[in-house]
Amino acid sequence: MVKSNTQDSRLPVLGINSLGRIGKLTLWHHVGRKYFKEIVVNQGRDIGMGMETIARLIETDATYGLLHRFLYGYKAQPCVQITDEKNGKLLIDGIPVTILREQRNPLNIPWRQYGADIVVDCSGNFKDPTVPVDDKKGSIRGHLNGGAKVVVHSAPFKIKNKTISTPDDTTTLIYGINHTAFNPKKHILVSAASCTTTGLAHMVKPLLDNEDTSAILTASMSTIHAVTNTQSVLDKLPKAGEKDIRKTRSILNNIILTSTGAAQALMEVIPEVKNIGFMGDSIRVPTNTLSLIILNATFQARNNKTGEAANIDTKKLNEIYRKVAQDNPLVRFTMQQNVSTDLIGEDAAVIIEGQFNHTRTAFIPVDLSHIPNLPAGLLENIGEKMLKVPVVHAKIFGWYDNEYGSYTNRLGDLTVYIHKNIQ
Repeated sequence: MVKSNTQDSRLPVLGINSLGRIGKLTLWHHVGRKYFKEIVVNQGRDIGMGMETIARLIETDATYGLLHRFLYGYKAQPCVQITDEKNGKLLIDGIPVTILREQRNPLNIPWRQYGADIVVDCSGNFKDPTVPVDDKKGSIRGHLNGGAKVVVHSAPFKIKNKTISTPDDTTTLIYGINHTAFNPKKHILVSAASCTTTGLAHMVKPLLDNEDTSAILTASMSTIHAVTNTQSVLDKLPKAGEKDIRKTRSILNNIILTSTGAAQALMEVIPEVKNIGFMGDSIRVPTNTLSLIILNATFQARNNKTGEAANIDTKKLNEIYRKVAQDNPLVRFTMQQNVSTDLIGEDAAVIIEGQFNHTRTAFIPVDLSHIPNLPAGLLENIGEKMLKVPVVHAKIFGWYDNEYGSYTNRLGDLTVYIHKNIQ
């Protein structure tokens, strides 16, 4: 039965667009969390043999197992029940869930009828916030026309026309980093960035917040990343115009080099990063989840506040993250000898692998005579034109569950925070 608008303010209802990897796990998250009392999922088409297929796909997962066991352990009983086949009604662990199977274009999805003030778009199709609401291929703004007050996008926004700036009503937020910057009077389109940016942000922020390590000269990151649905099980022909044909090669038996927008997105949530030469890349490996960020950073060996020499070594780095982890449950620190499967489902934005972190201090020779635009007469007044500048190079390792534990949980935290602030 469709709700009347008079019920909207009394009953927290969540909208989810698409039942892909993040869409389904977002459903799992909120079914377990029970902040939203009802959930409406738009798939926009029939699936398999109807609601029986949908219920089975929701209940099972090749990575995390069965939903009821994931929530309550191995003695739990199945918790997905079909209550109305025709109208797409399910009861999942006590939470009413409606599956919509008619509209693919966000413009035509009737969120208002179901009282869904906030919609999480997990389709991956509507990344450009500048696309007009009535675009034939669909626009993320279409959800607003359908009744949503705020749309949270489970991927970074990507504006195709580089001459257009990000709209004022659009922002990128990562829970635990800058989520309190949400302005309910201004922001109606919110990107939750990416899984890698989420983990990376929680690795970089503790360094910038510490006086001894805040003077970062350059940094780079590589993520050893689990496979995603953008890749191929077996080799296939790329689409016309495809630039990166490596993603069309089999992920079953390859290590695949590719790009990542994490470094660019990091600048949006931590503006100080704009002053750092930051690079990023991704290496896809044939695992189903759990990824690893290798962060390389070069520091000035001085305290950024006092200007005095700073002793930045491995012990110092580990102390920084250990202290952060004591106060911030989103950052965890471990000295255990982990392998990736040990941390699947771990509820943290990042798990710092302290036993593998390491640093090296070096002295970079700088010839002042090669520095342009020095004040006239300066070199004559300096006896020594060759300086040795101390720098510290650090390598920091951070695990993150790129599907559920790190990303979907932070997406869920952000969604609840936003919903509480638009009431």
